[in-house]
Formats: sequence, C-alpha cells, structure tokens
Amino acid sequence: MESSSSSLSLKAVEGCGEEERNWLDLPQDVVCAIFQKLDAIEILTRAESVCSTWRSISKDPRLWRTIDLRNSGDMDLQLGALCRRAIDFSSGHLLRLSIENFGTDDLLHYATDNTSHLRCLRLAYCYDISDEGLREVAKKLPQLEELDISISNLTKYSLEAIGRCCPQLKSLKFNREGYRRPHIVCDEEAYAIAETMPKLCHLQLFGNKLTNDGLLAILDGCPHLESLDLRQCFNVNLVGGLGKRCAEQIKDLRLPYDPTDDYPFQSDIDYGSFDGDYPSGISDIDFLSGDDYYDYDYYGFSGGSDFSDYDYEFENYYDL
Repeated sequence: MESSSSSLSLKAVEGCGEEERNWLDLPQDVVCAIFQKLDAIEILTRAESVCSTWRSISKDPRLWRTIDLRNSGDMDLQLGALCRRAIDFSSGHLLRLSIENFGTDDLLHYATDNTSHLRCLRLAYCYDISDEGLREVAKKLPQLEELDISISNLTKYSLEAIGRCCPQLKSLKFNREGYRRPHIVCDEEAYAIAETMPKLCHLQLFGNKLTNDGLLAILDGCPHLESLDLRQCFNVNLVGGLGKRCAEQIKDLRLPYDPTDDYPFQSDIDYGSFDGDYPSGISDIDFLSGDDYYDYDYYGFSGGSDFSDYDYEFENYYDL
C-alpha cells in the first residue's frame, strides 16, 4: 500500500476517540480489513494507540500471518521488540516473516519457537544471524518454501541444513556483493544446493563465485529449476554445450552480464586494486599472465542480454 494511502487511513482512524464515534460501530471484520491496508509498523506504533477497541483489533491473528518489518532506517524504532509483539499476536499462525537488516539469532529462535507453519522467510542483510543459529532453527521449518538469505555471513553449512530440513523449499535467494578482483572461485555453495534441494524451482545467486562445474551440479541436482539468476557470477562462461543446456532447461535465465536495474540490493562492482594484497598468495603477476590475462579481459561488461550476443563476443574475442 502506498504511504499516502496509509496516512489517509490513519487520519480517519485517529478521530475515532471523539468526533468519529461511528467508527466504533463497524463490525470487527470490517475494521480488520481496514487494518490490513496499513503496514505492520503503523499498526504497532500508531493505530493500536487510538482507542481500546482498536487496540484489541490490532491483536487479531489474521493481521499477523505476514510480518514485514524491514528496517526503513529509523533507528528510533525498536524493531526487535516490535517483531516479538507481532509474533505473539500471530498466535502461531505466522506464514511469512521479513526481518531484513535487523534479524538476529535470538529473534529467529523466537519466531520459529512460536510457529510451525512458516512458509516464507526473508533474512537479507542479517549479519547477526550465524550459521549455527540458522542450522539450529532449520529443523523447525519443515514447511518452508521460500528463503532469502542474501548479503550475509552465512555459508554452505546453512545451505546444507536448510536443504536437509526443509524438503518443500522451492525458492532460494543466496546473493553476494559482486566484485572482480581477486579472482576467487568457489563451488561449495553450489554443491550444497545441488545435493540437498531437489525441489528447487527458483534460484538467485547474484555475485556468487561458482564455476561451470558448480552450475552443472545445480542443473543436475535441481531438475525442476525454472528460473536462475546468475548476474555478476563472473566465473561462469555460458558458451558451448553448457549454454545450450541452460537455454533448454531454464525458462527464465539471467546471464552474468545482464542489467541489474531490477535487483533490490547494491549492485555496484568492487573492482579491487592491483596495489593491494591478495589472499592465498595471489599476486599482480598472476592476473597479468597466462590464462588469467584472458579471464581478466573477458570479464569486462559486454552489455549483452541473450545467448547470441554472449557467444558472439566470446568468439570475436579469440579472433583478435
């Protein structure tokens, strides 16, 4: 709901204490439907304070099947405490929870201890949620179908636990912040997904370090995959047989160099610096010699958004 509409709704609500007594005559189902037009923070911090009748309606479990308390940047709000209140109001009927930017292990435990029906969980930018914390609650999420754990400290261990404990999982977002250097490859997360999530239909791996081997494992292990987002996955080269298989198996495929206009998080590339130190003994010389030189040149933005452009640039590069 647009903020302007929400504000108009609140103006009408705030008069119910004196001049607009007729609001109190509305059936509870009607008032509950009006409250559903407000966001969770408006209900918890404003609407429930209007009068005792509306305070009671604010606790209706039907309002709290979905709890979205994404941090809007207002540091004065005690989002953890507000979220716990909303979870209490849900009376065990919570289906969808978003605690982006402020989620913690303790809050995640609190949520999963108070519901057994959670279908969708959004934990993006939750650096205070650990592998250990997510692994502990995974067993309490048997009905989970959608999970977003983008931009976090979580690793393959969380993915393995989720895959084993959440057999109904159909949608996963496990995004990283894209960067070019140092040139690191890692297929561990891809293998964890491939080995434990056979029912996956939608997968977003923005900025991941997987290679063609990891991608092939996902295609083999997730036969129901319909959409796959590989934007800024610069270690993947979708040419030849692998590119053809992706085109045939995946209905909605986003390529490493596709535009990022609709991506909800920061998508600027960190190009690094040749002046810095690199892990595992990687040096400037490594980037400027042998096959790595060609990798570095090839990883420039192509601007292409389909297989024909992608293949054309790749072929012309080696014709130089």
